[in-house]
Amino acid sequence: MKKRGKSLFAIVTAFAMATMLAACASNNPTSTGVGGGGTTGTGTETGTGSVQTQVLKVAFNQPENHPQFKAMVEFGEKLKERTGGAYSIEMYPNELLGAQRETIELVQSGTIAMSIVAGSLMENFNPDFVVFNLPYVFNSKEHQMSVLNNQEIVSDLYKSTEAQGMTVLGAFHGGVRNVYNKTKPIETPEDLNGLKIRIIESDTNIKMMSYMGGTGTPMGQGEVYTAIQSGVLDGGENNELIYANLKHVEIAPYYSYTKHLMIPDYLIINTSLLNSMSDEHRTAFLEEFSKAIDREVELWDADVEAAKQAAEAAGAKFNEPDITIFQNAVKPLLDEKLTSDNAKALYQKVRDAVQ
Repeated sequence: MKKRGKSLFAIVTAFAMATMLAACASNNPTSTGVGGGGTTGTGTETGTGSVQTQVLKVAFNQPENHPQFKAMVEFGEKLKERTGGAYSIEMYPNELLGAQRETIELVQSGTIAMSIVAGSLMENFNPDFVVFNLPYVFNSKEHQMSVLNNQEIVSDLYKSTEAQGMTVLGAFHGGVRNVYNKTKPIETPEDLNGLKIRIIESDTNIKMMSYMGGTGTPMGQGEVYTAIQSGVLDGGENNELIYANLKHVEIAPYYSYTKHLMIPDYLIINTSLLNSMSDEHRTAFLEEFSKAIDREVELWDADVEAAKQAAEAAGAKFNEPDITIFQNAVKPLLDEKLTSDNAKALYQKVRDAVQ
């Protein structure tokens, strides 16, 4: 069970105290702050004293056994090697730095370097991100990944938040999201009537869940277990990894393959930090992150199968409803959300990329 999300002030204060304590405990000289990047990292001299390593703090809301965490750790090792020790990655899993919305603010302010955040949250900064968050927009994992890191399609969108202090570096596969609850298998929208289902905070998700028959309730991931257990929520919607790893199977054993969303998870970085990198280091950074994306996809399928087996052993009951019923139910959402010319054009590019 995870701790509840803290206020932004409390998170920043705790983070600052932890950084100071770490600096005091180290035998090596340390310094805080980076050129052009605010306080996004802590510089620590290497053993030779010839290179100062800038430690890039990364917020993550899932546990250490998640494919994205493992891919990011490998990324950090490669980045340090490629930059001769100039940069390294330090992961903070399990919402240690707060819920995703709060960590976005920390990245914008330069308090931390990066965060992995769900695609739905990016709609708050540019509504056109909604295209990748619509139900049933992607036909498969392969279709999704052929779009999300194709610079001809996403370059302008990913840079559109730079004026707000952050840049989207790329997107990880975030699994296929399905509904789970503590009451019964879901076969039709009628089965969701009256059920309060946790969703990622966005207007799109709230409306999507309404069309699917339930009531969408935004909430930080760290609070979901307790909320279902206490009756504040009836269930959630997520992939098998989250369902099993966060032990939601213990309090919501009915997992229904509605397959309604394939929301990407973005790695965002403080824009000033990215711009402060030398051309050589930025190239190494982007090349190694591209490899990390491919690596995460490789890890995903095996981890999902293991998570499903673990959930079944813990009492999960999986069922496969007819998804065409739900596809038809959410169709009005497309007309409601694809309102701008940019969004319509982007949606068409996504659909044209179906293999």
